Amino acid sequence: LNELFGFERLPDQKITQEHMDLAKSVQTVYEDIFFHLLNIIYKKYKLENLSISGGCAMNSVANGKIIKNTQFKNIYISPNPGDAGGSVGSASAFLYRKYKYKFYVKNYAYLGNSYNNEEISKVLKENNIQDKFEVKFLENKDLYSEVSKSLTEEKIVGWFQGKMEWGPRALGNRSILADARNPKIKDIINSKIKRRESFRPFAPSILEEQVINWFQLDKNVPFMSEVYLIKNEKKTLIPGVTHVDGTGRLQTVNFNNNPRYYNLIKEFFNATKVPIILNTSFNENEPIVNKPIEALNCFRRTNMDILVLGNWCIIRNN
Repeated sequence: LNELFGFERLPDQKITQEHMDLAKSVQTVYEDIFFHLLNIIYKKYKLENLSISGGCAMNSVANGKIIKNTQFKNIYISPNPGDAGGSVGSASAFLYRKYKYKFYVKNYAYLGNSYNNEEISKVLKENNIQDKFEVKFLENKDLYSEVSKSLTEEKIVGWFQGKMEWGPRALGNRSILADARNPKIKDIINSKIKRRESFRPFAPSILEEQVINWFQLDKNVPFMSEVYLIKNEKKTLIPGVTHVDGTGRLQTVNFNNNPRYYNLIKEFFNATKVPIILNTSFNENEPIVNKPIEALNCFRRTNMDILVLGNWCIIRNN
């Protein structure tokens, strides 16, 4: 491989045109093969519904081109389509075939640990957080209002709520949030927290009923698994989540699948007329945070402005 493509780029090395050309070429070849196989499958089965699993199902750019390049009309990708999802799927298939056991799981992207306000309060006290930061408890309505206002003020918010997401995507329960309208927001996040490559974009979380007004395709994508074109007249309104090719890796949010996240975006929409919040995973360069103490540690060692744990708000006053 080294003889064919050259040695891999180290993290501190500059990204050259050669690296970019290789990445583009690999993606193009993958898509050619991918759509070729999908068209063979459609020709064989003549079904308009497609479900994809496996590691390649994480290629959200290719996933967003399936409808345009094949005759499939409906695409479904689970929140964890890789190896972990495969093992759960295999066990589910076995239980159904052998025992006719059926699974009815609601909101199954959110299957991880959860912590109530009392448990969070205990962690805050044990770490003497009130001695170092402003700490306050807000009822839901006030919480949504204050966080929404903070987002409009260029604040970066750590948002820790309910059950952790199952899978590699932060879907509004272990997320870092920011204002997608800010053209400098990507640089602000990377300077304060992420420190990752400039080409890696952040995702738009959008109210499900507003997709038709902002994207060129009206589709429910709850697990951030597909990339679609943003409407031309909307691109300049949300530069923080618009890719160089005018697309966004959208996550559609409705009240039933995540009421707290939905209400926050709705509050932001009411204030700004933009139903979209920038969403990226709650971590620095380690795995996504799971426990309150992990969120607290990430907040303390970065320059994140606000940490919201349940209804507790920890504010960094510079």
